[in-house]
Amino acid sequence: MLLFRAGAVVAAAALLAGCTSAASQAETPGLDPRGTVFTTVKPVKQDLTNRISLTGKVTIDPVFGIVAPAGGELRYLERQPTKTPVKRLTWVATVWEHDQAHRVQIPKGSTLAGRLLDDHAKVAKGMPVISAKHAGYGIVADISSDLAYRISGDPESVQGQIQNGPGPFKCKPLGTIAALPEGTIPAPPTTAPTTPAPGASGAPAAPAAPPAADEPTPAGGSDATGIRMVCIAPDEVPLINGASVTLDVVTDKASKVLVLPVEAVAGTKSHGKVDVVGADRERKTVDVTLGLTDGKVIEIKKGLTGSEDIAVPGPDLPAAPEGAGEATG
Repeated sequence: MLLFRAGAVVAAAALLAGCTSAASQAETPGLDPRGTVFTTVKPVKQDLTNRISLTGKVTIDPVFGIVAPAGGELRYLERQPTKTPVKRLTWVATVWEHDQAHRVQIPKGSTLAGRLLDDHAKVAKGMPVISAKHAGYGIVADISSDLAYRISGDPESVQGQIQNGPGPFKCKPLGTIAALPEGTIPAPPTTAPTTPAPGASGAPAAPAAPPAADEPTPAGGSDATGIRMVCIAPDEVPLINGASVTLDVVTDKASKVLVLPVEAVAGTKSHGKVDVVGADRERKTVDVTLGLTDGKVIEIKKGLTGSEDIAVPGPDLPAAPEGAGEATG
């Protein structure tokens, strides 16, 4: 009897194992295959404002960058800058685009802090070429790298609020968002001393040697100093050096534009990719042109009609080839 019961248990266990194995190999009816997309969204139209909050401090004589107004060849003016703040827009360099001259100017109330590039350098539009120093109080706010592209360009408006102090007030941005090192300024041309001819005391002095060429000290490019915004408050706003300030920055606005959640898009500036989900539930990756973002949704300028189903999350960036990016010898 004991042998019979033991055999029955072994047989039942074998039958159960066989059933489990068969069940694990079969697809459960009514469930989609592994990897099928379940979450999708449709693009919608809405008003969009790119608004960013920054934390800054009141600073004395902040340095800011002036960018090239066009692409071309950079030519600095030869005259030496004065240490006195300029009383109006002052021309300090020219960018030659073919036969057209574009002036680079420093604003009223600032001094030329230095050159950021070599004379005759080829520059792109928007590249910092001059550093200037504002005379007096300014507000400087650091910008994290993940916000840099959202705030690049000319802000539409900047409002400041001093912690436990005056505000809100308009804060006027200066130059580019990259507050760069002071750079270099070439030494003034020198002339050779005049020496009378031997034995001719009181003889007329020999002509002076021609001035040395105005060779700029090579700037060698600028070091990475972090990205900052510099702005100035109205004269009537009392400021204290080191006081904390919150800046509300609006870079752009758009009305009734097509948007998607940022999670559905690979990329955050200019060009990106989304996965369009077809009727067969398969993904198809398409290129899109991107616009504004408020950090939650992003504008789709081109690439979609608005009727598509878009997969969330969006496509992953392709993995780097094996060995790519490794340092060599």
